Amino acid sequence: MGEFTLELNDDQKQVRDWLHGFAADVMRPAAAEWDEREETPWPIIQEAAKIGIYSLDFYAQQFFDPTGLGIPMAMEELFWGDAGIALSIVGTGLAAVGVLANGTEEQIGTWVPQMYGDANDVKVAAFCSSEPDAGSDVASMRTRAVYDQATDEWVLNGTKTWATNGGIANVHVVVAVVDPELGSKGHASFIVPPNTPGLSQGQKFQKHGIRASHTAEVVLEDVRIPGHCLLGGKEKLDERLARAREKAKAGGGERVKNAAMATFEASRPAVGAMAVGTARAAYEVALDYAKTRVQFGRPIIENQGVAFQLADMATQIDAARLLVWRASWMATAGKPFTAAEGSMSKLYASEVAKQVTGQAIQILGGNGYTREYPVERMHRDAAIYTIFEGTSEIQRMVISRALAK
Repeated sequence: MGEFTLELNDDQKQVRDWLHGFAADVMRPAAAEWDEREETPWPIIQEAAKIGIYSLDFYAQQFFDPTGLGIPMAMEELFWGDAGIALSIVGTGLAAVGVLANGTEEQIGTWVPQMYGDANDVKVAAFCSSEPDAGSDVASMRTRAVYDQATDEWVLNGTKTWATNGGIANVHVVVAVVDPELGSKGHASFIVPPNTPGLSQGQKFQKHGIRASHTAEVVLEDVRIPGHCLLGGKEKLDERLARAREKAKAGGGERVKNAAMATFEASRPAVGAMAVGTARAAYEVALDYAKTRVQFGRPIIENQGVAFQLADMATQIDAARLLVWRASWMATAGKPFTAAEGSMSKLYASEVAKQVTGQAIQILGGNGYTREYPVERMHRDAAIYTIFEGTSEIQRMVISRALAK
C-alpha cells in the first residue's frame, strides 16, 4: 500500500505527458468534427490502440498503480482533450470494471481482452444497467434472467437504455433481475458474448453533449447465454441470494452486494477525474482569452470581475482534483469509503465542471457562445457529469446516509 502523495513520480509524469500529447495532437483537432457528426470516432480509437492507449494492458497498468493515481491522471488528460472522443476511448472500461468487480479470474481472462480487440481489429464493450423505468432507482429494474437447468443457460429478456456503446459492442455486460422479491439484492451481472441471437440495438440517442460517444438502447429478446456467462458463477450467486433471503426474513441486517452498484462504486472517482479534465480545459481557454482580449485599452484579465472568476475557477478545479485523488488512493489502499468519499469526489468534480465551463463562456462573451470556440462544446459535454453513473442528487443521498450512520 503506497502512502498518499500529491506528487506524481517520474513514470507517472512520463505517462501524463504522453497522454497529453495524444490529447493535444490527435483528439483536439478532431473534436469539433466528431461532435458534429455524432458518430463513434473509430479512426481516433484505432490511433489510440496503435500506440497502446486503447488496450487492456494500458488500463491494467494504471488500475494497479500502487498510488491509486494512474486512472485519475489518465482520465483527466484524455478528457482535457475532448470529452466525447475520450468517452469513446474509455467507455469500454466501465464494462471491464463490471467484470473485474463481479467476475472470476477465468471470466476476467476470457472476456476483458475481447472487449478491446487489438490495434488491427478494434472492438468496444458496453455496460448495460439503466432501463427506461429504472435509472437511479435500480430496485425497479425489470430485465429478467431465468435459469434453464435443462440446457445450463440463462435466458435474458428486457430493454436497457443509456448504454455507452450499446448495440455496437463486441461484448455486453448486462445487469438483470434473478429474484424479483429481493429488490436490488436480487440482481446479477451477465456476459452476452459477440453475435448472440436476440440482442439488438434499439434507439440511438441524439445528445446535448459527448456526441462523439455512441449511446443507445439495447433490446434483449429471449437471449440465451451459457451458464458460465453469469459473472461470479452460480454457486456464488446462490449463496448470496440465500443470505439475502435470510436477512429479509429476519427483518434487515447487513448490506448485500449489488452487481450494478459494485461497478459504480469503483468508477465514481474516475468520473470525477473526467470532470476535472473538462473543467481544466475550459479554464485554460478562458485564461488565455482573458490575457489576450483587449477591451478599454487593457487585457480583460486586469478587470477584477474577470480575474476573480478565474481565481475561483482555478481553486475549484484544484479542490476537485484533490477529492478525486484522495478517493482513488483510498480505493487502491483498501480503505473503506466510510464518509462516501467516492461519491464526494464525483459530486464536487461534476458540479465544478458545469460551473467552470459556464464561467468560461461568460468570460469569452459572445465568442464563447459560438462553435468557433471550444468552450461551448465543453459546456455541453460537462452537463453529463452530474447525471450519469449516479446523479448529483443520488451522490448527496449516498453521502448523507454515510454521515447518518
